[in-house]
Amino acid sequence: MSGPRVNSFFLGNSSGVNFSIILSPIDEETGKSQLANCSGSKRAGDWNLNVTPGMNTSKVTISLTRNLQLCLPNATDCCTTPLCVVETLQVLACRDSVMLAHLLIQAEIYASSSFTGNVSENATIIPNQVFQPLGSCPCDLTAGACDVRCCCDPECTSDLKQLFNESCFTGVFGGDVNPPFDQLCSSQSMEYTPDWFPFLCVQSSLNNTPFLGYFYHGSTSTPRVPLFKIPLQTSPGKLLTGYRQGDPIMTEENEYFTIPQQSMAGQCVGNAPVAYLQNFDVKCLTNLASYKEGLPHDVRINTGAGDFIQQNVIYRTITNMGKFITESESLPTAEVLCQNVTFAERYTFIWKDKNIEQINVTVFLGSLCDGEILTQRFTVKFLSLKSTNATELFGNPGYQVGKPVRAANMNASDTFGSLNIWQPAGRGLCTSAAYTPVLFGLDSLSGCILEVGINEDCGLLRGKVTEKLNSLIQATHIGKRDNSSYSDLNDWVEIIRLDPFNSDTNVSSGNLKGICLDIPANLNIRIIFADVGAVQGIPQQEILAVQISYSTVIWQFQCGLICENSISFLPITASVQFIKVPAQPPIPMTRFQINYTEFDCNRNDVCWPQLLYPLTRFYTGEPYSQCLAKGLSLAFLVLLAAIMSNPWFSKLRNSSLV
Repeated sequence: MSGPRVNSFFLGNSSGVNFSIILSPIDEETGKSQLANCSGSKRAGDWNLNVTPGMNTSKVTISLTRNLQLCLPNATDCCTTPLCVVETLQVLACRDSVMLAHLLIQAEIYASSSFTGNVSENATIIPNQVFQPLGSCPCDLTAGACDVRCCCDPECTSDLKQLFNESCFTGVFGGDVNPPFDQLCSSQSMEYTPDWFPFLCVQSSLNNTPFLGYFYHGSTSTPRVPLFKIPLQTSPGKLLTGYRQGDPIMTEENEYFTIPQQSMAGQCVGNAPVAYLQNFDVKCLTNLASYKEGLPHDVRINTGAGDFIQQNVIYRTITNMGKFITESESLPTAEVLCQNVTFAERYTFIWKDKNIEQINVTVFLGSLCDGEILTQRFTVKFLSLKSTNATELFGNPGYQVGKPVRAANMNASDTFGSLNIWQPAGRGLCTSAAYTPVLFGLDSLSGCILEVGINEDCGLLRGKVTEKLNSLIQATHIGKRDNSSYSDLNDWVEIIRLDPFNSDTNVSSGNLKGICLDIPANLNIRIIFADVGAVQGIPQQEILAVQISYSTVIWQFQCGLICENSISFLPITASVQFIKVPAQPPIPMTRFQINYTEFDCNRNDVCWPQLLYPLTRFYTGEPYSQCLAKGLSLAFLVLLAAIMSNPWFSKLRNSSLV
């Protein structure tokens, strides 16, 4: 034991067990500690014993109550030597005078180097730092105690200096307050010294050192911000023109409306702003000790037009705790502290154009007890004002990033289709994997694991893998826009399918078992889109084509020295890639641009067509009025120089002088 406190644990039922502590001196002749009995108490000398009982485990804490400071002159209740405490303790656990367990503790505790005594009231005269250093030992930071690695500290004895003698602070901080500088003549070394050093070196004493020149008095001025730089806006402004997609939603107090969300690291952030027209569904783990309430539900929200609306809140009670309580420790019911907390919050924003029309909130409450881990769920969904029966109508003319891609199956009576990727769970097997829709503008990669036997037929394996991959795409067409109508075929693009290569060769049919060629294990979904216009300044994106292809692999049964297991694993994946192309083909270059490349600003460092760029409206470094005034002044000077350099101007000047 080297500190003033130590913890241990007593395993078993502590009911009726008496804990005690005694000082056990060492016999000088035998060198052994004396046998103890159960007649001790919970205090012995400067030591205290504290027991925290539990069901099957009790925490035993032994703590020292004396002061561990080194003695100052004329001080008491302190340590006279650096090795302050050297004692042997015994902790006993007895029941009915029968010893159940004992613990032997050897305590060797050194005095603390921190100072907690009274500071002298005498004023200290600080010298002028311009002419002399502040102190001869800058690393001496603690009064009346030895500072580690500070060899110039007068409180450090020779025994203590031996602990860090090889690691002392160097330079000015370590006490060398006037080190010889390189320009001093006396500091000339034999190596790397130029021949002219004796003529330009400085003859000076160490009292006059450049280190003292670090302290100077001078005036400071606030730098001017250039006109072409926009200052950072630290606080949001009041909304009057409506929200755009991705804008943070504001409250009546002109603050962000926040709901717990997941960060890029996967952790939940409690003060994350809610973005306009961006849905999310997150889960956050918490317990009773770290539980925090979010924003109150009486906060009014800025609609985007300058007015404010109140949240419509409905409170419900959770009956099935198993969906939210993921872990529970077995604690006695008499000692458990419970609290009514929020289990889930479901927000529904009704929007129209750039404004929020209504906010409906459903809060699910339940009882959370100490020792339980709660999985909170926060859901935010934006519905158009034209929505009916909580089903969102697709009224946006273009896709929004993060919205599901619309799919349709035109070969079925029910034209509703789906375009999904996997969302593995548990062991990541394909049999237990769930589906999640493909979100527009977000590249993604998912997969699962398929169990394959060593005697698997290669043809059947290809068919099984192809069937698993095709289950993700239950559609024949993809909607060009978010408001594509099922009755209009022109609003949809047909999915281009590149079927996988089906080989008729069964490699595992002969003596080679567990090897199959051309297994379509990778599904590639490529979606080509473009910006086709803008609505109220918001770019509208449209899907132009969708292609589905397969990548094949060679599957081989994996085993060790002996193939005892009859099951191996085949990972299959599905990737989604969004490719943006220009809505219109680029304008072809003219013959002049092809032949005379020196006038092409994109392929040359010198751009002659932009010689007068500061005089155009595209230059925003200065106000246009100043640019125009400077340009006219420059043109006047050029014109004046041209006039004065003309020969007739010289004749006119000479005639006027005559």
